[in-house]
Amino acid sequence: MSLSDLVRHAADKERFHTIKQYIDFCARYLEYIDTGLQARIVSQNESHYQFFQYRQEGSFNITRPINSRLMYDAQDFTQAAQQFSTTLEQLRDGQRPADDLRENLIRTIYTLQQSIGAALDALPAGKSNQARKVNGDLFERLIRLLIVSLDVHCVSGTMQVPIKDADGTELFKSSYQHDLLCSKDGELKIIGSVKTSSKDRIDKVFMDKFLYNRLTDTALPHIAIFLNDVQRKKTKRENEYGVSATFLPGHFKAYTVKLNPLDGVYYCDIRPNIVEDARLSQHIRTIDYFFYADLWELLNRRGQRFDEIAFEQKKIGAAAE
Repeated sequence: MSLSDLVRHAADKERFHTIKQYIDFCARYLEYIDTGLQARIVSQNESHYQFFQYRQEGSFNITRPINSRLMYDAQDFTQAAQQFSTTLEQLRDGQRPADDLRENLIRTIYTLQQSIGAALDALPAGKSNQARKVNGDLFERLIRLLIVSLDVHCVSGTMQVPIKDADGTELFKSSYQHDLLCSKDGELKIIGSVKTSSKDRIDKVFMDKFLYNRLTDTALPHIAIFLNDVQRKKTKRENEYGVSATFLPGHFKAYTVKLNPLDGVYYCDIRPNIVEDARLSQHIRTIDYFFYADLWELLNRRGQRFDEIAFEQKKIGAAAE
Protein backbone atom coordinates (compact mmCIF):
# COMPACT_ATOMS: atom_id res chain seq x y z
CA MET A 1 0.00 0.00 0.00
CA SER A 2 1.13 3.55 -0.69
CA LEU A 3 1.31 6.10 2.13
CA SER A 4 -1.80 7.86 0.85
CA ASP A 5 -3.66 4.53 0.92
CA LEU A 6 -2.47 3.90 4.48
CA VAL A 7 -3.53 7.36 5.63
CA ARG A 8 -7.00 7.01 4.10
CA HIS A 9 -7.33 3.61 5.73
CA ALA A 10 -6.24 4.86 9.17
CA ALA A 11 -8.59 7.86 9.00
CA ASP A 12 -11.64 5.66 8.33
CA LYS A 13 -12.84 4.29 11.66
CA GLU A 14 -15.27 1.95 9.91
CA ARG A 15 -12.27 -0.15 8.84
CA PHE A 16 -11.44 -1.05 12.47
CA HIS A 17 -14.12 -3.23 14.03
CA THR A 18 -12.11 -6.38 14.77
CA ILE A 19 -8.69 -7.11 16.22
CA LYS A 20 -7.74 -8.77 12.94
CA GLN A 21 -8.40 -5.50 11.09
CA TYR A 22 -5.99 -3.72 13.44
CA ILE A 23 -3.38 -6.42 12.88
CA ASP A 24 -3.79 -6.37 9.09
CA PHE A 25 -3.37 -2.60 8.92
CA CYS A 26 -0.35 -2.69 11.21
CA ALA A 27 1.35 -5.31 9.05
CA ARG A 28 0.85 -3.17 5.95
CA TYR A 29 2.15 -0.05 7.69
CA LEU A 30 5.26 -1.82 8.98
CA GLU A 31 5.97 -3.14 5.51
CA TYR A 32 5.72 0.40 4.14
CA ILE A 33 8.08 2.02 6.64
CA ASP A 34 10.62 -0.77 6.13
CA THR A 35 11.68 0.87 2.87
CA GLY A 36 9.40 3.90 2.34
CA LEU A 37 10.69 6.51 4.79
CA GLN A 38 12.76 9.58 4.07
CA ALA A 39 14.60 9.16 7.37
CA ARG A 40 14.50 7.84 10.91
CA ILE A 41 15.42 10.65 13.29
CA VAL A 42 16.91 9.59 16.62
CA SER A 43 15.83 11.55 19.70
CA GLN A 44 18.64 13.65 21.10
CA ASN A 45 17.83 13.08 24.77
CA GLU A 46 16.41 9.53 24.79
CA SER A 47 17.98 7.65 21.94
CA HIS A 48 15.58 4.69 21.98
CA TYR A 49 12.90 7.04 20.65
CA GLN A 50 12.75 7.67 16.92
CA PHE A 51 10.73 9.92 14.65
CA PHE A 52 9.75 8.73 11.19
CA GLN A 53 10.06 11.31 8.43
CA TYR A 54 7.95 10.71 5.36
CA ARG A 55 8.93 11.50 1.81
CA GLN A 56 7.22 14.02 -0.44
CA GLU A 57 3.92 12.08 -0.58
CA GLY A 58 3.69 12.65 3.17
CA SER A 59 4.77 16.31 2.87
CA PHE A 60 8.03 15.37 4.63
CA ASN A 61 6.03 15.27 7.90
CA ILE A 62 7.69 14.00 11.05
CA THR A 63 5.77 11.59 13.28
CA ARG A 64 5.21 11.37 16.99
CA PRO A 65 7.98 9.73 19.08
CA ILE A 66 8.18 5.98 18.54
CA ASN A 67 9.77 3.80 21.21
CA SER A 68 12.05 1.44 19.27
CA ARG A 69 12.21 -0.89 22.27
CA LEU A 70 8.47 -1.50 21.97
CA MET A 71 7.64 -1.05 18.27
CA TYR A 72 7.97 -4.27 16.29
CA ASP A 73 9.42 -4.20 12.78
CA ALA A 74 7.79 -5.92 9.83
CA GLN A 75 9.97 -9.01 10.12
CA ASP A 76 9.14 -9.70 13.77
CA PHE A 77 5.52 -8.60 13.75
CA THR A 78 4.05 -11.64 11.99
CA GLN A 79 5.23 -14.05 14.66
CA ALA A 80 4.49 -11.54 17.41
CA ALA A 81 0.89 -11.16 16.24
CA GLN A 82 0.42 -14.93 16.22
CA GLN A 83 1.75 -15.19 19.77
CA PHE A 84 -0.47 -12.27 20.80
CA SER A 85 -3.56 -14.11 19.52
CA THR A 86 -2.53 -17.24 21.39
CA THR A 87 -2.10 -15.24 24.61
CA LEU A 88 -5.59 -13.77 24.26
CA GLU A 89 -7.02 -17.26 23.72
CA GLN A 90 -5.32 -18.52 26.87
CA LEU A 91 -6.62 -15.60 28.91
CA ARG A 92 -10.11 -16.15 27.54
CA ASP A 93 -9.97 -19.81 28.54
CA GLY A 94 -8.99 -18.98 32.10
CA GLN A 95 -5.35 -19.90 31.71
CA ARG A 96 -2.42 -17.76 32.80
CA PRO A 97 0.05 -17.28 29.94
CA ALA A 98 3.75 -17.59 30.70
CA ASP A 99 5.27 -14.46 32.22
CA ASP A 100 7.85 -14.29 29.43
CA LEU A 101 4.96 -13.45 27.05
CA ARG A 102 4.09 -10.26 28.92
CA GLU A 103 6.49 -8.24 26.77
CA ASN A 104 4.78 -9.52 23.63
CA LEU A 105 1.40 -8.34 24.95
CA ILE A 106 2.72 -4.87 25.72
CA ARG A 107 4.67 -4.48 22.49
CA THR A 108 1.88 -5.76 20.25
CA ILE A 109 -0.72 -3.37 21.66
CA TYR A 110 1.79 -0.54 21.38
CA THR A 111 2.70 -1.44 17.79
CA LEU A 112 -0.93 -1.81 16.70
CA GLN A 113 -1.84 1.64 17.99
CA GLN A 114 1.32 3.52 17.04
CA SER A 115 1.06 2.28 13.46
CA ILE A 116 -2.29 4.10 13.26
CA GLY A 117 -1.06 7.22 15.01
CA ALA A 118 2.11 7.47 12.95
CA ALA A 119 0.17 6.95 9.70
CA LEU A 120 -2.20 9.78 10.67
CA ASP A 121 0.83 12.01 11.28
CA ALA A 122 1.20 12.13 7.49
CA LEU A 123 -2.00 14.19 7.26
CA PRO A 124 -1.59 17.91 6.48
CA ALA A 125 -1.04 20.17 9.48
CA GLY A 126 -4.56 21.57 9.18
CA LYS A 127 -6.00 18.13 9.91
CA SER A 128 -3.96 17.43 13.04
CA ASN A 129 -6.97 17.83 15.34
CA GLN A 130 -8.92 15.33 13.26
CA ALA A 131 -5.98 12.94 13.43
CA ARG A 132 -5.81 13.17 17.24
CA LYS A 133 -9.53 12.50 17.57
CA VAL A 134 -9.47 9.48 15.24
CA ASN A 135 -6.35 8.08 16.89
CA GLY A 136 -7.86 8.41 20.35
CA ASP A 137 -11.15 6.84 19.31
CA LEU A 138 -9.37 3.89 17.72
CA PHE A 139 -7.27 3.27 20.82
CA GLU A 140 -10.41 3.20 22.97
CA ARG A 141 -11.98 0.78 20.51
CA LEU A 142 -8.89 -1.46 20.45
CA ILE A 143 -8.89 -1.84 24.22
CA ARG A 144 -12.63 -2.61 24.28
CA LEU A 145 -12.22 -5.19 21.52
CA LEU A 146 -9.37 -6.86 23.42
CA ILE A 147 -11.49 -7.07 26.58
CA VAL A 148 -14.48 -8.40 24.65
CA SER A 149 -12.26 -11.05 23.02
CA LEU A 150 -11.77 -12.47 26.53
CA ASP A 151 -15.55 -13.07 26.81
CA VAL A 152 -15.96 -10.10 29.11
CA HIS A 153 -18.93 -7.85 28.46
CA CYS A 154 -17.54 -4.37 27.82
CA VAL A 155 -19.08 -1.33 26.12
CA SER A 156 -18.72 2.41 26.18
CA GLY A 157 -21.67 4.57 27.05
CA THR A 158 -23.23 7.40 29.00
CA MET A 159 -24.25 6.72 32.58
CA GLN A 160 -27.38 8.38 33.93
CA VAL A 161 -26.57 8.88 37.59
CA PRO A 162 -29.56 9.74 39.84
CA ILE A 163 -29.09 12.76 42.09
CA LYS A 164 -31.08 12.37 45.32
CA ASP A 165 -31.85 14.61 48.26
CA ALA A 166 -31.27 13.74 51.92
CA ASP A 167 -34.51 11.75 52.01
CA GLY A 168 -33.54 9.61 49.04
CA THR A 169 -35.92 11.28 46.60
CA GLU A 170 -34.51 11.49 43.09
CA LEU A 171 -34.23 15.10 41.98
CA PHE A 172 -32.71 14.61 38.52
CA LYS A 173 -30.08 12.61 36.64
CA SER A 174 -26.54 13.63 35.77
CA SER A 175 -24.83 12.20 32.67
CA TYR A 176 -21.29 10.81 32.63
CA GLN A 177 -19.64 9.37 29.50
CA HIS A 178 -17.20 6.50 30.02
CA ASP A 179 -14.89 4.64 27.64
CA LEU A 180 -15.15 1.29 29.43
CA LEU A 181 -18.14 -0.20 31.24
CA CYS A 182 -17.28 -3.79 32.15
CA SER A 183 -19.94 -6.03 33.64
CA LYS A 184 -20.50 -9.58 34.87
CA ASP A 185 -23.57 -11.45 36.15
CA GLY A 186 -25.89 -8.49 35.79
CA GLU A 187 -23.63 -6.11 37.68
CA LEU A 188 -21.48 -3.21 36.51
CA LYS A 189 -17.99 -4.05 37.77
CA ILE A 190 -15.49 -1.59 36.27
CA ILE A 191 -15.59 1.94 34.89
CA GLY A 192 -12.57 2.86 32.79
CA SER A 193 -10.96 5.67 30.84
CA VAL A 194 -8.79 4.91 27.79
CA LYS A 195 -6.61 7.67 26.34
CA THR A 196 -3.45 7.80 24.26
CA SER A 197 -1.92 10.18 26.82
CA SER A 198 -2.72 11.44 30.32
CA LYS A 199 -1.97 15.01 29.23
CA ASP A 200 -4.83 17.32 30.31
CA ARG A 201 -6.92 14.26 31.22
CA ILE A 202 -5.65 12.73 34.45
CA ASP A 203 -7.59 15.15 36.68
CA LYS A 204 -10.89 14.10 35.10
CA VAL A 205 -10.29 10.41 35.78
CA PHE A 206 -9.88 11.03 39.50
CA MET A 207 -12.88 13.37 39.61
CA ASP A 208 -15.04 10.86 37.74
CA LYS A 209 -14.39 8.25 40.42
CA PHE A 210 -14.96 10.70 43.26
CA LEU A 211 -18.23 12.07 41.87
CA TYR A 212 -19.66 8.74 40.68
CA ASN A 213 -19.01 6.91 43.93
CA ARG A 214 -20.19 9.84 46.03
CA LEU A 215 -23.40 10.27 44.03
CA THR A 216 -24.20 6.53 43.91
CA ASP A 217 -22.92 5.67 47.39
CA THR A 218 -20.80 2.87 45.92
CA ALA A 219 -17.11 1.95 45.73
CA LEU A 220 -17.15 0.94 42.07
CA PRO A 221 -13.59 0.46 40.71
CA HIS A 222 -12.32 3.09 38.27
CA ILE A 223 -9.26 2.44 36.09
CA ALA A 224 -7.29 4.32 33.44
CA ILE A 225 -5.35 2.96 30.46
CA PHE A 226 -2.83 5.13 28.61
CA LEU A 227 -0.65 4.39 25.60
CA ASN A 228 2.27 6.63 26.54
CA ASP A 229 3.19 10.01 27.96
CA VAL A 230 5.85 11.44 25.64
CA GLN A 231 5.69 14.13 23.00
CA ARG A 232 8.05 15.56 20.44
CA LYS A 233 10.27 18.45 21.57
CA LYS A 234 12.18 20.70 19.19
CA THR A 235 15.83 21.28 20.09
CA LYS A 236 17.85 24.40 19.39
CA ARG A 237 19.48 22.83 16.33
CA GLU A 238 17.58 22.52 13.06
CA ASN A 239 16.21 19.08 12.16
CA GLU A 240 16.99 17.70 15.61
CA TYR A 241 14.31 16.59 18.05
CA GLY A 242 13.99 15.21 21.53
CA VAL A 243 11.15 13.97 23.70
CA SER A 244 9.50 15.45 26.77
CA ALA A 245 7.20 13.82 29.30
CA THR A 246 3.55 14.81 29.62
CA PHE A 247 2.84 12.87 32.84
CA LEU A 248 2.38 15.12 35.92
CA PRO A 249 3.60 13.16 38.95
CA GLY A 250 2.70 15.88 41.45
CA HIS A 251 -0.91 16.02 40.27
CA PHE A 252 -1.20 12.25 40.33
CA LYS A 253 0.16 11.97 43.87
CA ALA A 254 -2.00 14.81 45.17
CA TYR A 255 -5.20 13.32 43.80
CA THR A 256 -4.24 9.85 45.01
CA VAL A 257 -3.56 11.00 48.57
CA LYS A 258 -6.12 13.79 49.02
CA LEU A 259 -9.05 12.70 46.83
CA ASN A 260 -9.11 8.98 46.12
CA PRO A 261 -6.74 6.44 44.59
CA LEU A 262 -7.69 4.84 41.29
CA ASP A 263 -8.06 1.06 41.16
CA GLY A 264 -5.52 0.61 38.38
CA VAL A 265 -3.53 2.80 35.99
CA TYR A 266 -1.79 1.11 33.07
CA TYR A 267 0.66 2.08 30.32
CA CYS A 268 2.15 0.43 27.27
CA ASP A 269 5.10 2.84 27.29
CA ILE A 270 5.67 3.56 30.96
CA ARG A 271 8.03 6.38 31.98
CA PRO A 272 11.18 5.52 34.02
CA ASN A 273 10.28 7.99 36.80
CA ILE A 274 7.01 6.12 37.37
CA VAL A 275 8.81 2.80 37.80
CA GLU A 276 11.47 4.32 40.06
CA ASP A 277 9.11 6.30 42.31
CA ALA A 278 7.91 4.16 45.24
CA ARG A 279 4.52 5.88 45.53
CA LEU A 280 3.79 6.05 41.81
CA SER A 281 4.79 2.44 41.18
CA GLN A 282 2.22 1.29 43.73
CA HIS A 283 -0.58 2.63 41.55
CA ILE A 284 0.77 2.60 37.97
CA ARG A 285 1.95 -0.46 36.06
CA THR A 286 2.34 -1.76 32.53
CA ILE A 287 -0.75 -2.93 30.66
CA ASP A 288 0.08 -6.63 30.97
CA TYR A 289 -0.89 -6.49 34.65
CA PHE A 290 -4.40 -5.49 33.66
CA PHE A 291 -4.94 -8.38 31.27
CA TYR A 292 -3.03 -11.00 33.26
CA ALA A 293 -4.54 -10.36 36.70
CA ASP A 294 -6.25 -7.11 37.60
CA LEU A 295 -9.16 -7.36 35.15
CA TRP A 296 -10.18 -10.72 36.60
CA GLU A 297 -9.76 -9.59 40.21
CA LEU A 298 -11.91 -6.51 39.64
CA LEU A 299 -14.61 -8.53 37.89
CA ASN A 300 -14.90 -10.72 40.99
CA ARG A 301 -15.59 -7.79 43.29
CA ARG A 302 -19.10 -6.81 44.24
CA GLY A 303 -20.54 -4.49 41.59
CA GLN A 304 -23.60 -2.33 41.04
CA ARG A 305 -26.76 -3.96 39.73
CA PHE A 306 -28.03 -2.76 36.38
CA ASP A 307 -31.53 -2.19 37.75
CA GLU A 308 -30.01 0.56 39.90
CA ILE A 309 -28.51 2.48 36.99
CA ALA A 310 -29.30 3.53 33.44
CA PHE A 311 -26.91 4.07 30.58
CA GLU A 312 -26.97 4.57 26.85
CA GLN A 313 -24.60 2.16 25.14
CA LYS A 314 -22.36 3.46 22.38
CA LYS A 315 -22.21 0.98 19.51
CA ILE A 316 -18.74 -0.04 18.40
CA GLY A 317 -19.49 -2.97 16.14
CA ALA A 318 -20.96 -6.43 16.41
CA ALA A 319 -17.93 -7.83 18.18
CA ALA A 320 -18.58 -5.67 21.23
CA GLU A 321 -22.34 -5.35 21.27
